[in-house]
Amino acid sequence: MLPLYKILFMTTLVMGTLISISSNSWLGVWMGLEMNLLSFIPLMNNSSNPRSTEASLKYFIVQAMASVILLMGMLLDTIKSDLPTNLLSGSLPFIWMTTALMIKTGAAPMHFWFPEVMEGLSWFNAAMLLTWQKIAPMIVLMYTAKNENFMTFLIMASVAVGGLMGLNQTSMRKILTYSSINHIGWMLAALYFTESLWMWYFTIYSAMNVVIVWALSQFSISSVSQFLIVSKMYPQLKTFLMLNFFSLGGIPPFIGFLPKWLTIQALIKEKMYFTTCFMIVVTLVTLYFYMRIAMPSMSMTTSGSPVFSSSWNFKSKNLSITNSILLLGLTASTLALNWI
Repeated sequence: MLPLYKILFMTTLVMGTLISISSNSWLGVWMGLEMNLLSFIPLMNNSSNPRSTEASLKYFIVQAMASVILLMGMLLDTIKSDLPTNLLSGSLPFIWMTTALMIKTGAAPMHFWFPEVMEGLSWFNAAMLLTWQKIAPMIVLMYTAKNENFMTFLIMASVAVGGLMGLNQTSMRKILTYSSINHIGWMLAALYFTESLWMWYFTIYSAMNVVIVWALSQFSISSVSQFLIVSKMYPQLKTFLMLNFFSLGGIPPFIGFLPKWLTIQALIKEKMYFTTCFMIVVTLVTLYFYMRIAMPSMSMTTSGSPVFSSSWNFKSKNLSITNSILLLGLTASTLALNWI
């Protein structure tokens, strides 16, 4: 049972997001984002984790800085008719607002805070930061006028940083962080074309992340070495996480490949061939650190004395149910690709 104060802050966090995405004024958008921020910080604190206080302080400072930049962009957008055109260079308000929203989301090259904050969070809060906290900034970005050159830069930077910076990581939280940055690039590409494509991508991405984070939290896995130890004892968990990591990496015909394929189709339709090839090649790099996790565990033999025997039956049932959902999604994505 969650404490009462956590239920209160969870409610205001959801309300803040809903206010931001449904507001018809920039002031309402800003107020919703601030309500979301001030509700999430108390949820980040965890007395059993000494790094949670440091993480919440870093998160607050960065998000407050992003809020100031966002306010400046909104002000420029409001008064741009009273200022010389050359002063604004046509799209300066958009660049300010987009930069602020990308800081809040954790997109490259404004991702400097994301990995360190993730390291200090519990798995529940990490799942919130990877999924729910991206909704408001991404949807607000839909309201702004889109500058093709700046958006292309953000897309390519996020895909490249997410793919390359995750190569030498051993922390599962940081691996998921850089994977998230890579997916942000793909989601920005989807967002650039149609809102419905972004919604499909974000829904599938969130489902995959929640399932992986849930499994890691159930077995208290925080590093690659811990995963190898646990997977030696539980081949079911090893198979489950391998399938989900491959899906998160976008290997066909797993369900994670479907939104990437739809995004590639949209990019090619707009004749963005170089951007498409760049995203595909760099995203292949992310498959390396997924394979680096999976391949050693595949060569291990199963141990006979599990250390989590008291609760394994419950966890095994949950893993089986979730795996069934994954396989249904795999079948659905295969059928969808046949219809496209």
